[in-house]
Amino acid sequence: MDSFSRRNALIGLLGVGGALGVGRPIFGNTEPSSNADEEYMFARGMTYLNTGSLGPTPRSVLEATLKAWHELESNPVGMTYNDGAVHKLTDLVREKLGKFLGCTADELLITRSTTDAMNAAAFGIDVERGDRVLTTDVEHEGGSVGWKYLKKYRGVEIDVINIPPNDHDVNGIVKRFEKAITKRTKVISVSHVVTSTGLKMPIAEIVGLAKRHGILSVIDGAQAIGQIPVNVKDLGCDAYAAPGHKWLMAPKGTGFLYINKDSASKIHPVEREGGVRFIVESTGVGSLPLIIGMGAAVEAMQSRSIAAVEKHNIELRNRAYSGLLKIPKIEVVSAPPGPLATALVAFKLPQTIDSAAFRKTTIDKYNLVLK
Repeated sequence: MDSFSRRNALIGLLGVGGALGVGRPIFGNTEPSSNADEEYMFARGMTYLNTGSLGPTPRSVLEATLKAWHELESNPVGMTYNDGAVHKLTDLVREKLGKFLGCTADELLITRSTTDAMNAAAFGIDVERGDRVLTTDVEHEGGSVGWKYLKKYRGVEIDVINIPPNDHDVNGIVKRFEKAITKRTKVISVSHVVTSTGLKMPIAEIVGLAKRHGILSVIDGAQAIGQIPVNVKDLGCDAYAAPGHKWLMAPKGTGFLYINKDSASKIHPVEREGGVRFIVESTGVGSLPLIIGMGAAVEAMQSRSIAAVEKHNIELRNRAYSGLLKIPKIEVVSAPPGPLATALVAFKLPQTIDSAAFRKTTIDKYNLVLK
């Protein structure tokens, strides 16, 4: 990755989907603003193109979250445990999320983030010293730390496939996965959308390859949920981890882990030992208001339509892609317009320009926030 290091890489994260309006939240009767500018609480004059790091929570979603919080504090114990009114709302969130993803509520574990979900999946798989995990060199740190932990403390080996930033040959990528499989490969772990370039990976093909070899597939969906349509049953994966607080624009500190019911005997996180509900003996108390806010964000996305959001974002993305190609001395490394493209557009700065310093300049001088 030296040729595409953080020092000279810049990613523009385009198309905040909320510009299309926000639907009614799940909790309460807060009405969304009809004016998109009023729905977001940015500092005056800011242009925010960093949804892929943290999405801006719309005002209506925040109001739903705060309303749930006020309800919770009216009777903290009564509202939190068992069939407390606020706790029961988190069950509805799992149902809403299940419909959004094409799965059932009991296949979902609510988490704090993608990293939290990826770790739960990794630590819930029975592995022995010498077992192998197959992944790529473009995974986000949060999606890799669990496997690295298992390597450090349980002797699991990690095999890494190289995907250069300008490699858009999905058939070649799938063949590399197939070639790297060994008799001890237990898991294939890969991102749905590559965070560094925005490349949409051929997940269904990779999952099919894993199934043919009896290998578990764990998908990092951090840059996919809320940006592109995702049906986990169509993908066929064993597990899928994602956040609420990126493209879905839910409150910060929300996420989920999907575990296919047919794979539940092979992936069993400790968090599910007490059941599938949000607050059980094996999870302890979590932030109920944030999760209810995630439900509001799911409803908002369904109101907008994920297909409409993707179309809106891709139009902006293609405009940026075309414009960036005209700038001398930079190299656009994201896929050209087409089926592999997503809202993330990445380009390499000249070696003489430091990416962090460049981003600081765009903020200080232009109030423009990039990744």
